[in-house]
Amino acid sequence: MPRPKSPPDFLMLVAIFLLLAIGIVMVFSSSSYAAMVAYNDVFYYLKRQLAWAGLGLLFMAVARRIPYRNWQRLVKPLFVTAVALLLAVLVIGVTAKGASRWLGLGPFHLQPSELIKPVMVLYLASYLSHYRTDLSSWRGVWPALVALAVVCGLILAQPDLGTAVVIAGTTYAMLYAAGANRRHLVVLALLGVAAGLAAIVVAPYRMERLLAIRDPFADPGDTGFQTVQSLYALGSGGPLGVGLGFSRQKYLYVPERHTDFIFAILGEELGFIGGTIVLILFFVLFWRGLQTALKAPDEFGSLLAAGITLMVAVQVCINLGVVMGVMPVTGITLPLISYGGSSLLFTLFSLGVLLNISQHAWKV
Repeated sequence: MPRPKSPPDFLMLVAIFLLLAIGIVMVFSSSSYAAMVAYNDVFYYLKRQLAWAGLGLLFMAVARRIPYRNWQRLVKPLFVTAVALLLAVLVIGVTAKGASRWLGLGPFHLQPSELIKPVMVLYLASYLSHYRTDLSSWRGVWPALVALAVVCGLILAQPDLGTAVVIAGTTYAMLYAAGANRRHLVVLALLGVAAGLAAIVVAPYRMERLLAIRDPFADPGDTGFQTVQSLYALGSGGPLGVGLGFSRQKYLYVPERHTDFIFAILGEELGFIGGTIVLILFFVLFWRGLQTALKAPDEFGSLLAAGITLMVAVQVCINLGVVMGVMPVTGITLPLISYGGSSLLFTLFSLGVLLNISQHAWKV
């Protein structure tokens, strides 16, 4: 029997809005100089981020009102559509910095790999909840692994190793949450590590990035440049930061200052305290998301809530690991904080679904 619907989780909602607000402020602060240099308009990136944020909030509001069980009926068409868009990117995609990851939509670009993240979570939640009793055998997990291989293969062809790692990590976590055989999980972990190393070995630039994390200061002008500049930004922030808008590293020193490395500028301007506040807000979001998963009224809702929460958590961990120099540089943005229309749009949509599940869960 479905439990009575209640208001969405208040703490989760507050954390989402505060992170989004901080992100908008930091996008403007970190991008203003680069926007002036490139477009003669300090508000260029801010205006685009506000447009995506407005659309994303609309998506979140709609998703929050749609009963989450309705999405289960749309799993197959959504998955086929998302995979078709990944194929389209390889044929007619917009190429930038050596990668074809976007489809052109007038003045905006859509990144199908951002769409496939929530769609993959939805597919896994539907499949694993329906065949949970079969997960003790390899036969039970093969459909999930085949879907993962297809999706990651298309994403690696763009190429985009970071997103493939996010999807693979989320899939692994959902298999664990669904109760898959522990020995099978160990085998899958070893295979995943081997596949990741193979993807690194076949691409020299990835190997250079991996080796650079040992000592980025050994080659600060080339392979270690991004990490070194990021660490300079974080280190110069101190406890309270240099002040909002007063970053020195944003003057074209830190690459991708308003996207992948925005937390470095945030740490420089707002200091250790500002960075800690952001981490606390993410912790609140993850905590309430996992509580929603534990209290959801059915297996599908539980796995869907866990998958969405873990998807965001994996991205946060990878992004912060890169910014802090403990992981090789990847193209993973910081959810709700970094500039990026597709990422923001589909993250807010996913969180809208999570909020809807929270309306059906027992509050704790």
